[in-house]
Amino acid sequence: MSWLVRETFEDPIKVMRKQLKEKGIIKIPGAHDAMAALLAQKAGFTSIYLSGAALTASLGMPDLGVLTLTELSNRTREIVRATGMPLLVDVDTGYGSILNVTRTVYEMVDAGAAAIQMEDQELPKKCGHLNGKKLVTKEEMVQKITAARKADSNLIIVARTDAFAMEGLDKAIERAKAYYEAGADVIFPEALQTKEDFRSFSAAVQFPLLANMTEFGRTPMFTADQFEEMGYKIVIYPVTSLRIASKAVESLYKELYKTGTQSELLGKMQTRQELYDTLLYEEYEGLDDSIAKTNMDELIK
Repeated sequence: MSWLVRETFEDPIKVMRKQLKEKGIIKIPGAHDAMAALLAQKAGFTSIYLSGAALTASLGMPDLGVLTLTELSNRTREIVRATGMPLLVDVDTGYGSILNVTRTVYEMVDAGAAAIQMEDQELPKKCGHLNGKKLVTKEEMVQKITAARKADSNLIIVARTDAFAMEGLDKAIERAKAYYEAGADVIFPEALQTKEDFRSFSAAVQFPLLANMTEFGRTPMFTADQFEEMGYKIVIYPVTSLRIASKAVESLYKELYKTGTQSELLGKMQTRQELYDTLLYEEYEGLDDSIAKTNMDELIK
């Protein structure tokens, strides 16, 4: 849906909190822009994820903490405005210290986010599936979560820990418990590698967990049902939409450069009508026509 009918939606934070209480795992695909989010909504998904890595890549930069809060806020607002769906936003390390985290929360709430995800890496941060990550202390991350919760008592907070790769499973669980006690609603243990890792983590805690099913990383390809069986409440697919879209566009450009025509690729394209249906083109025109007709009728009177 678009802003034309946005008022028919419930508060996205309430919707996501309700989803957390319901049975079954929540499948949340990443959407790197508003069009991708609309297509996810059309497919039937009820929540969406904005990955910092995907957004940064869409701007032509690597995921090394170079994204600005303004860029993130703008894209958040675009996706929420287009869909009205609950949006979980990756805010990386919170954009700085405690005061910066507070500002980040205010900006995310203003942009319409239902939830934020914050991680315990030092800046410059790295993709959770790469080497060379450095962690802040458990105490510093607890302070950031406390600050985020004080900034807004309603916003859903997902606390990510990258400690498994750096400090091992036990330390990662220790951090997770401290983060939950500080006010996080969901814990995201990043880059676990085996079913045993996932099961051991979930068996050690009593709060909702998020699993990251990214491609080409350290986590094997598991299904949503498998994650649910291992004790996880949410599974995200953070960069999937960007990866598949980029590969398709790359193929198009190669074909166009080689042959000078896109005719052989028409069957792989979204049609004009499909695009219009996704964008509610006819509803926009209908609104325009109804207002114009009403004004004309008033002039005739």
